[in-house]
Order: sequence, then structure tokens, then C-alpha cells
Amino acid sequence: MVYPWGDTRRYNSCAGHFRRLFGGRVQKLSVDAGFTCPNRDGTLSRGGCTFCDNSAFTPSYCAASKSITQQIDEGIEFHRNRYRSAQRYLVYFQSFSNTYAPVERLRALYGEALAHPGVAGLVIGTRPDCVDDERLDLLCELARDRYIAVEYGIESTSDATLLAVNRGHDFACARQAVERTAARGLPVGAHFILGLPGESDAMLLAQTARINALPLTSVKFHQLQLFRSTPMAAEYRADPSRFRFWTLDGYLDLFVEILRRLRPDLVVERFASEAPPRYRCGPDWGRVRNEQLWALLEKRLEERNVHQGEIFTIFDPYINAKSPADHEASHL
Repeated sequence: MVYPWGDTRRYNSCAGHFRRLFGGRVQKLSVDAGFTCPNRDGTLSRGGCTFCDNSAFTPSYCAASKSITQQIDEGIEFHRNRYRSAQRYLVYFQSFSNTYAPVERLRALYGEALAHPGVAGLVIGTRPDCVDDERLDLLCELARDRYIAVEYGIESTSDATLLAVNRGHDFACARQAVERTAARGLPVGAHFILGLPGESDAMLLAQTARINALPLTSVKFHQLQLFRSTPMAAEYRADPSRFRFWTLDGYLDLFVEILRRLRPDLVVERFASEAPPRYRCGPDWGRVRNEQLWALLEKRLEERNVHQGEIFTIFDPYINAKSPADHEASHL
């Protein structure tokens, strides 16, 4: 069966999306441009988000002490052994808030990346409160002849959760940033963490309707992971009862239900994540690699004979709910 997104996978995969867009495999390649974050430099806070340890998900070749060009060269070599079919690369400005600098500095850094002959475009990871018209103008200028996408860390659609994790913005801020960016014609991605303290499975299912209502191109999800040096790890040590962790089977079951409700045109870039054991604390799934996780998800979808978007409806009454908790009982 060929699904609405144009292939036989039961979800709208990132690999399939980029293959259709670029005519071949395109690999995302992370760089660290030395940015910080208003939640760390004192503008909003100095503690950062309670869950964040950027080093836990930064590839070994990334270092702000290296030039963008050097990181790209080393990243291509790093990925060449693992993804030999990759033909071109998208440079992913990943670490911290990659629009949080004067526009001329952004222009220079983005321009250096785009000047590399193997680069097909950029993906700019940032916060919803770090993009304004001036920065969007720059991105639109670059997007005239290159692929330029923006990826926002949203993490949750619940304002209570965002406040509890010291996120520094509410969901309305995230929604406005996504809408303004999409209105410029730029592809927009969003990142969400599943399992933040206080959020039930029912809330996470209800949250899907709010995600569907955003003019997004792609989404990333991953399970909550606790990193040793973070404030959230300290919270866990002080009161483990506030936290819950799925088994891998339980998480697969939850995500299948999210996927069934997810808008079919949304590209699913990630549904779970891995981090080196030296960073982690609390319960985890051990050494399960991303490739294994995707294979397990595809097997579970096939076993249940379900697919992305099969119970999505644009008339979902929960889209305008004030909070995912407002209707959680209806999603049990």
C-alpha cells in the first residue's frame, strides 16, 4: 500500500521526505557555532531549562573552537562511514539558540556553511522567543535559492509544564513563532519531549491535536531522558515519585497512538532518542540504537496494522482546548 505521503512506510518518514525533495539521500550534519541562550546568559535566567545538557546530544566532531567549515568537513567524514549513500548535506545549527546573535554574525556563519560545496541547505535550531522580523528576513533572503528550515524547541503545549521546567516562554509564544515563520514560506519543525513531570499519557494524546493545528512541516519527539548534571536530575534524586518512565514496549504503544492521531502530512523526524550512558541517570532502555528503535516502531505498526493519521481529523474538537489536560479523560 502507498500512503498519502508517497511511499509504503506506515509513517511520513524524514528520509522519504528529503528523497522526494532533493532526489536522493540528504544527511543532516550538526555544527556548534558557539551560541548561547537567553535562558542561560541572564536575559531570562541563568539556570537554563531544567532538562537540558547540550553535550549529551552533540556529536564528537562538533566544537565551537572549530570553524564551521572544519566541522562540516569532519562531519562529512564522520557520516560517510555510516551513511555511504548520502549525496548532499543539510547543516544543522543545533547547539543552543542559533538565531540568538546580531544579524551580521548570523549572516557570516550561515554564509560560511552554505559556501561549502557539499551543502544543500541549512536547518536552524532555536527558541520561539529568539526569532523576529529581522532574522526572518535574513532567512528568507537565503531561502531564495537554498533550502532553509527553522526548528523550534517547543517541548510541551502545556503552559504549566513549560513553567515547571523553566522554559522561559509559554505555548502562545511558540505558536506565534511557528505561524510567523510558516507565513514566510519557510519549512518549520518543532521538538517535543514526552514524559515531562506531571504529564499523563492522556495529556500527551490530547496534545497531538494542538500540534496538528500548527502550520508545521516536521516534528521531532523523544522520551524524557535525565542527564546527570541537570536541575531535573537533582529533582529526581530529591523526589523520584514525581517522575515516570516507560518501558520500551510501553513507549512504543504510546507513540503508535500519537502517530495514529498525527496529521498525515507532518514529517516525523524522530520519535525517540539515545544518549551516551555516561550522561544518563534514572531508568533507561540501555544501549538501544536509533536504527533499532525505528525498526521496532515499524514492526509495531505492522503488527497492529495501523499508520500515521488514520484517526486524524481536521474537525477534532480538542484543537482549541486551553490545555491538553482539559479533555484528557476523553482520550483515555
